[in-house]
Amino acid sequence: MALFVWQILLCLFPWLLFLLLSVVLRWPVVCSWMEVAVRAAGWRLWMTMCLILQLPLDRNPQTGTKEARPPGTAFKTTGGPRFICKPTTLARYLLRYCGSLARSRLASWPRGDPHLQTLCSLMCGPHEDTLQFTRDHLVLRDGGIVALDWAVGTRLGEGGGRRRSEGRGEKALGCFSSTPPVLLLIPQYWGGMSNHLKALCLLALRQGFYVVVFHPRGTAGCPLTTTRLTEFGDPADLEQAVVYVHSRHPSSALVAVSEGSGSGILLSYLGEKGSSSYLTAAAAISPVLLGQVWFEADMPPIYRWGALFQRKQQLRRYETSFRSILDVDKALSSPSLREFEETFFCAPPYVEGVSASCQGSHLAPSVAWALGERAYPATDWDNYWDRNEPLRDADEVAVPVLCICSWDDPLLPPASTLPLPLFQSSPYFMLLMTERGGHCGFTVEDQQEDRNWSHMVVLDYFKVVADFLKVEERDGGARGSLVGECNPPNNRSTTLTPPQRRRAAMLRRARLQTQNQNCVETGEEFKWKRSYTG
Repeated sequence: MALFVWQILLCLFPWLLFLLLSVVLRWPVVCSWMEVAVRAAGWRLWMTMCLILQLPLDRNPQTGTKEARPPGTAFKTTGGPRFICKPTTLARYLLRYCGSLARSRLASWPRGDPHLQTLCSLMCGPHEDTLQFTRDHLVLRDGGIVALDWAVGTRLGEGGGRRRSEGRGEKALGCFSSTPPVLLLIPQYWGGMSNHLKALCLLALRQGFYVVVFHPRGTAGCPLTTTRLTEFGDPADLEQAVVYVHSRHPSSALVAVSEGSGSGILLSYLGEKGSSSYLTAAAAISPVLLGQVWFEADMPPIYRWGALFQRKQQLRRYETSFRSILDVDKALSSPSLREFEETFFCAPPYVEGVSASCQGSHLAPSVAWALGERAYPATDWDNYWDRNEPLRDADEVAVPVLCICSWDDPLLPPASTLPLPLFQSSPYFMLLMTERGGHCGFTVEDQQEDRNWSHMVVLDYFKVVADFLKVEERDGGARGSLVGECNPPNNRSTTLTPPQRRRAAMLRRARLQTQNQNCVETGEEFKWKRSYTG
């Protein structure tokens, strides 16, 4: 009999233990203790995995970041990101009407871990892949081809270009008229559509934008008809694509967003075109502002391997074509992005039996004329950045540019390398810095909200800029592209470099970080106007 009772107790013991735990866990104090214990155990486990994968550990969910914050913030949102800019009328207008600038609502650890956010933004997108695109192949002046993917809707029947409310006579978002604006998206330097970019496409479609994605030659299935890929900061192909997009929608406002390293050609384009650009405004999410610094910096192995894999896959696809002018084997065996880039773009043509002094002679005269200085390889690594540094013509930029960065970005150099004097002195550049966000991550705290905070900020920013320009135009400005006038006191320069020397060696990293240190704001507002540039 006693044995039978013990058997019954042993059978009921798991259920009794489960009942006891369920009762105990109803106590708030016990629940909080359990949450802290599970969180600490998870943090320890994740820290161990990061050490194995050689991922940097800059952030602890209890202590926060360790990196010191640089001074010089012109505006500081309450409890939100830091808004670093020149105190202009546009900056104040954005702070007043662009509410998403201050309401970051970014997720904390573990969803807010920089590495988890970065990997999820590249590999884990929306739950349903509903986007549908139609592709245009644009033939360039030198015979090359770039691809333009137009988002035409979703499999759920959502179309792009107009909101449903437009049927009642309302205006499209971020535009001066009922014509929907065009949003031009520029992917990462190695090409392809990340899920981060797809999510932005989907949100922009739902808000009434025409959406088009620019794919450089040889990327995302775009055929390569010339034996050359796009250099990091070469905006020639983008310039022709912008002209084509504008010709398709001449009455629509044109805005652009770059993702990560795709900022290289966007910033170069804005600098080279200046006030003659067709863009009304631009934004860069997790941008590479200093290209040479980024290529020379140590990147965590897992990210370096992923970026190199993408670049080498492009080369492998056209390996036969490049073997006549390039040491393909050396490029494919490159252990770093810098060595790959230097081998591909800085070495003389690899042609057996042809002297290095005859480099570039295999190009037709018409092609060499179309390519300009980039018809021939750069003489060395420094020469490559003299002509490709994204901010080499920063003093010529004439449209508002919003850069969104995070302190814990694992793919970019430390935040201390950011060219803060540019944002403090130029009326066109604005920097939005968040405590966390990873690289193109910026996950929101609300798990039920399947949206990215940086996407909401960018689209809201375009709307507010359009409203601001409309007010300025109504108040007496002429029509056309953005041009600014500023008369700083004490003859202090408001630009990063003198125009006559903007292409010289002074544009390299060291001088870019040290110049304009004495450019202090004194409260005088920047004056905006709109005019034709011919």
